[in-house]
Amino acid sequence: MASVAAPPPSVALAVAFLLVGGLATAAGCFSAIFSFGDSITDTGNAVRLGRVGGPSGISPYGRTFFGRPTGRFSDGRVILDFIAQGLGLPLVRPYLEGGDFRRGVNFAVAGATALDLDFFRAKGIDASWTHKSLRVQIEEFKQLLPSLSSDPKELLNTSLILLGEIGGNDYNHPFFHGNSADDIRTFIPSVIDSISSTISDLVELGAKTLLVPGNFPLGCVPAYLDVFESNDAEKYDSETGCIRWLNEFSEHHNRLLLEELERLRKLHPHVTLIYADYYGATISFFHAPKLFGFEAPLHACCGSNGRYNVSRSVQCGHKDAKVCSDPSAFISWDGIHLTEAAYGTIAQSLLEGPHAKPSLLRACSGTPQNEVYDF
Repeated sequence: MASVAAPPPSVALAVAFLLVGGLATAAGCFSAIFSFGDSITDTGNAVRLGRVGGPSGISPYGRTFFGRPTGRFSDGRVILDFIAQGLGLPLVRPYLEGGDFRRGVNFAVAGATALDLDFFRAKGIDASWTHKSLRVQIEEFKQLLPSLSSDPKELLNTSLILLGEIGGNDYNHPFFHGNSADDIRTFIPSVIDSISSTISDLVELGAKTLLVPGNFPLGCVPAYLDVFESNDAEKYDSETGCIRWLNEFSEHHNRLLLEELERLRKLHPHVTLIYADYYGATISFFHAPKLFGFEAPLHACCGSNGRYNVSRSVQCGHKDAKVCSDPSAFISWDGIHLTEAAYGTIAQSLLEGPHAKPSLLRACSGTPQNEVYDF
């Protein structure tokens, strides 16, 4: 993989413009947003399921923008929120909240996997996380869809689908349960197949514009840095401090996803399939943190006194957890999830480029604009 160059100052200025609410919106571009995924996208489903919601329903989650916990796994808005605001749409309501979903609905649930729990149980993994896998979320959407419009296909024709991020937990759960990287690597083709079949289902229902994110650089995530800490300097990238082999794992997932998206584009030339390069957008932070205003790139804002401000015994939301005074100076919020500042920056790069091809604002034209993403 080619090295990632530091973004020009104009990118950082654009990011600041977004975070203070100055982004020009594309009102009327899409009629609705329908979203699926895990805690990166969850806006309040898991917290309504009780235990799987973890700490997202308690302080200090949500304090930056909302002033209270909302079930989002961040100090404020997540990528989905910024996309909705950038497209002139209301924030996307979580499915389990109920209400009027004609302008969009979010099925994402923290802990969700692309694969069903039976896949992991068959491999001897104690799958005790949420059953709301990608398949379950899509089935819930299919059941809801007829109530949203007298012409569901036309509604989907004019809507944006955010399919993920999904797949990260298919790796997170087994990694943190002690499974080997070689074993987990064999899961990747099955994860990609699940995402691919979901795309095909949505296209058959009438979807015309789908944003499909890749995986984040796992080797830069504080929780991974803590669990897989090593005295071997060769395992770390000397420039970023991230763990090389974990980032290579993420790159492999993303490479297979890109190949599958290209295959699907040929099958559905009338559909715009946009790859959202979460990896590229995020790794840029670690190559030039100060350019983006980040002072502690490998540390969590909310957590413990551990080396990376994370600990499995004292997590964000715990009574003994410590919280930084300025979340915008951090990439990571709680050791797994990102801060509002980081999410806003990523969203900017999807709305206007360069980490989505075509960018979401270009895709608003309604004409299929499939472009090959150079990884």
